[in-house]
Amino acid sequence: MMRADENLFFREATLRLCSSLDIEMGLKRCYDYIRTFIPVTRMGLHIMDVEENTLEFVAHVGIDLPDHYEKIVHLPEKGRHERATVLKSGDAIRIINQPDSTMLPKAMLERLGQKENYSFMHMTLDIEGSRIGSLGLMADGVNQYTDEHARLLLLLRQTLAIAMSNALQHQEVMRFKQMLADDNRYLLEELRAVSGDKIVGADFGLSKVMQMVGQVAPLDSPVLLLGETGTGKELIANAIHSFSQRRERPFIKVNCGAIPETLMDSELFGHEKGAFTGAISQKRGRFERADNGTIFLDEIGELPPQAQVRLLHVLQRKEIERVGGTCSIPVDIRIISATHRNLQEMVESGQFREDLWFRLNVFPIMIPPLRVRKGDIPSMVHHFIHRKSIELKLTERPRLAFDAIDRLVAYDWPGNVRELENAIERALILHRAGDPLSFEALFPPAAPGKGRQNQSQDELLVSLDEMNARYIRQALEKAGGKIYGPGGAAQVLGINPSTLRKRMNKLGIPYGRKSWRPDSIT
Repeated sequence: MMRADENLFFREATLRLCSSLDIEMGLKRCYDYIRTFIPVTRMGLHIMDVEENTLEFVAHVGIDLPDHYEKIVHLPEKGRHERATVLKSGDAIRIINQPDSTMLPKAMLERLGQKENYSFMHMTLDIEGSRIGSLGLMADGVNQYTDEHARLLLLLRQTLAIAMSNALQHQEVMRFKQMLADDNRYLLEELRAVSGDKIVGADFGLSKVMQMVGQVAPLDSPVLLLGETGTGKELIANAIHSFSQRRERPFIKVNCGAIPETLMDSELFGHEKGAFTGAISQKRGRFERADNGTIFLDEIGELPPQAQVRLLHVLQRKEIERVGGTCSIPVDIRIISATHRNLQEMVESGQFREDLWFRLNVFPIMIPPLRVRKGDIPSMVHHFIHRKSIELKLTERPRLAFDAIDRLVAYDWPGNVRELENAIERALILHRAGDPLSFEALFPPAAPGKGRQNQSQDELLVSLDEMNARYIRQALEKAGGKIYGPGGAAQVLGINPSTLRKRMNKLGIPYGRKSWRPDSIT
């Protein structure tokens, strides 16, 4: 072994130990250096719990170390008192050149890949009088360690203690970070389940919309969602984010019409401490929170002029500045905006900036109102009944009355999907157990046709899918819910049973005799 210069030894060993956030990597580099001066085949940072009688390895390095070893080892009862004595002694370092089986039993030596004949050096690690762990060195053969080796190792005691403390804190931070990430994923899944992750009508009434979503989602281009209130613009925005490369990053929603004008800049861009009365601490805004993700600006037409200027700045320069701040903060954000207002008319009247409209209107998507895609209503009804039954904790999902779907299809739904959802929830609240679910209380017989006397005959025509759905339901009623075989609905309609099932799936019509009792036909 080479004789070490203490200053050089301390400097080089410390540099190697602190060269990585990964304590095992840093310990390995330190081990490769000090073995030139100290005999060692295994070196480990560990925590021994006398009460639990366990040995936990924080890091373990050495020659021919097993690929996998237990991080927490349960020690045998034999030798427990001796081990406790070593730990509780006031000695900073102890040399055990001829350890017996009470120190480390044969089975544990085998797990660590260490021979039975070995020497052992143990150094306690303390910070400000508090014991945080120990360092253990092993060398093949007995009588390997001397007082000179112990003196060299003691030079690194404080450095090793700090490194171990930092490693334990880093591991704890990473553990909490992983827990937070898991919680965020879980909450995101829960929110999607509550808001309705499934887009009903994606294969029919919203097929063109979903085709456009599929085209633009992988890109970072701004998207402008247009449509009446209640058509599901937030759901489409969520779908764009979910199908994008940013899906694992934040999806931040901002309702521009719900934030007071005096707080708009602070909410969107954040503020520095002391920027205004009440700003008692620094605050990150919605844009900063959405960094590397997507921000959804709902009701963009309600954005006040000053906020429009700052939003334009974000789009042009991809950076923000907190209220009261003096430095720019770069942000990488995908912007999806939505409105039920005519932005082009607002531009012409001077209510909305033309340059901002040009930047937001890169890829507009028009979401059709429910009255022009009534073929989606049957599927939506079954979807909302299922979801609302769970939310209302109903023990049994009610069956629909014979004319329930026809009554809902006949209504024009000025409030769109949101109104339909609320109507179904009201019907479920008013529903009596055992009775078929009917909407008579919500839509009296005259209501669906009210005001239609002045409509043209073309406006009274239903879609081909609606007509097919009614015809299939009539055939199922006649067949008692039977699809195939003599007297089945397929035979009545003169089509293949498989074809009939596919059409029923597309139109949201349930099948099976239990679903088609005379009082539950939809």
